[in-house]
Amino acid sequence: MYSRRKFLTTTALATAGLGLAACRDAAQAGAAGTTPPAVTAPTSSTDAVLGALNTRAIPSTGERVPVIGMGTSGSFEVGQTAAELDPLREVLKRFFAAGATLIDTAPTYSVAEDVMGALLAEQQLTGTAWLATKLSGVSGRDAGIEQFEDTLRRLKTDKVALLQVHNLGDLKTQMTVARELKAQGKVKYVGVTHYVERAQDELADVVQAEKPDFLQINYSVVSRGAEKRVLPLAQDLGVAVLINRAFEDGKLFAQVKDKPVPPALTETGVSSWAQAFLKFALSHPAVTAVIPATGKPDRQTDNLKAGTGPDLTPAQRDALIAALA
Repeated sequence: MYSRRKFLTTTALATAGLGLAACRDAAQAGAAGTTPPAVTAPTSSTDAVLGALNTRAIPSTGERVPVIGMGTSGSFEVGQTAAELDPLREVLKRFFAAGATLIDTAPTYSVAEDVMGALLAEQQLTGTAWLATKLSGVSGRDAGIEQFEDTLRRLKTDKVALLQVHNLGDLKTQMTVARELKAQGKVKYVGVTHYVERAQDELADVVQAEKPDFLQINYSVVSRGAEKRVLPLAQDLGVAVLINRAFEDGKLFAQVKDKPVPPALTETGVSSWAQAFLKFALSHPAVTAVIPATGKPDRQTDNLKAGTGPDLTPAQRDALIAALA
């Protein structure tokens, strides 16, 4: 299997956890609607390596969230050994130390919610995390409510920021459930998700009819179908957008094996293919945040760097598309 490690920046992170308590305050400020300030810390801290993460506004409220979030599918579906959990502890330390907050998960990602909930509680970060989860694989009102209450238990919280109807399953009923929970104050935003291009027209129709706060969809340098309807519609209707599969489940790294990042990108500070792919997804003006999943601390650091600095220009986007053609 091709490893992304060779593309990672050579700048090492000496002590990711330094200044974590101060960084929590910065992350909370970002979740509340302000740009997290740079955290004063020694030069070996995460902030010294990354700088402050860019934030974008959620159209329905103006609340700002950091543009780099994280997913949990696969990466947090692990056992209870130290060998499995210790890297995830470091992944979370680096994530929050950089000012990131947005975590996307689902009750159908096996034990991901249990693992995430336990690790957040262990590090006293549950209240700082901007948690997004889903109503997934259930049918009927009672089943949706029961699943959500179980999710709260597993995540060790009494509310979440975003509740999404996963892959449009049992849509009408579960959207009703999500909106009931929003009215009760257990959910701040409601949304809909999908992850494949063939479903994008259906997703666009749903967004047009339901006008949710959020939508989540796949988008990458080689899968640009969302540009046709979904992303322009989100802009028109004021719907926030989360992007999944920006790495095509890792397949993009095999496509660029032994290739250098295009000079048009490296000249502006992009130092890895991962940063290039994430910045591509973020370069569409409809996109609010991208949610790459990783269980590797060094990859987390690399992903987070994509959330700093300027967006890609149209010329840089074209250079990246050409490199993958």
